[in-house]
Amino acid sequence: MSEAVTLDVGGTEVSVSHPDKVFFKTRGETKLDLVNYYRAVAGPLLSTLGGRPLLMERFPDGASGKSFFQKRVPASAPEWLRTTVVETPNGTTSDALVAADLAHIAWAVNMGCLGFHVWPYQSGHPEIIEELRIDLDPSPGVGFAEVCEAAARTREFLDEDGIDVRLKTSGSRGLHLYVSLRPEWDSYRVRAAAVALARELERRHPDLITAKWWKEERGRRVFVDFNQNAPHKTVFGAWCARPRVGGQVSAPIAWDELEGVDPDQLTIATVPARVAERGDPWADARPQSIEPLLERYDRDIAAGLQDAPWPPVYPKQPNEPPRVAPSRAKRD
Repeated sequence: MSEAVTLDVGGTEVSVSHPDKVFFKTRGETKLDLVNYYRAVAGPLLSTLGGRPLLMERFPDGASGKSFFQKRVPASAPEWLRTTVVETPNGTTSDALVAADLAHIAWAVNMGCLGFHVWPYQSGHPEIIEELRIDLDPSPGVGFAEVCEAAARTREFLDEDGIDVRLKTSGSRGLHLYVSLRPEWDSYRVRAAAVALARELERRHPDLITAKWWKEERGRRVFVDFNQNAPHKTVFGAWCARPRVGGQVSAPIAWDELEGVDPDQLTIATVPARVAERGDPWADARPQSIEPLLERYDRDIAAGLQDAPWPPVYPKQPNEPPRVAPSRAKRD
């Protein structure tokens, strides 16, 4: 291993230890290569992550090694590092890293962070949710072409309600769609909008899309994971490198790229050139209203439909159905 290097990252000195440690085996990209990737995409990266808390996924030995999640910033962190208090569903608090600037990202990479999972609010205003996040999750047997079709159908539906939605690869098998929000809703209402979206997409495209929370009910369909919008939930960040040996990136793309995109080719080696050539496909995103989705949710509730199930780590919620898989409920 070579000696540590000290980088000037936006006016802040950041030490990178073992800069030649291989993080991604496919092409042999190193810790320093990853830092330089983030420097190359700093503009679009910070336009989406800037000011938000980050849950770090650390891989001290690179993408092929063991990992662990770290919510708390260690006591040994430099004095300039900015943190904020985040909370779990059961009320436990911790001091999490804030994406205050690129130096904070570089510091985390030096800690072996190969995954940034991002809260959907600014660190000083956790009550104001800035994004509706639509996670299209393929069930077993579902191919990427079907996920792309589900994304197109989602955009088609939201366009009817005048809601602009943006697209990114997950860095793995799925796609993420994002709606930038006006500063009007908390996480409970944003989740309600996601539930309404998922249910309406299932009504329109029952053979392709499902809103069923229980895996045994999903079949061979694309699941719209509405609970990614539940309070305190994080989603893998845009422009962030995935902990995969090929250095794949969760990359924003334009809608006209959807049909021919190969997510495995969007890596820390290829994405900087794409940004230089095409710019940021999310650059012109504007805050949207989700009132049409909330009206759908409220109509469903008024008609007697219960809320969708919540994840098991959350306290029981009002109007929630029994939190038990249907097959087990029948046995009981």
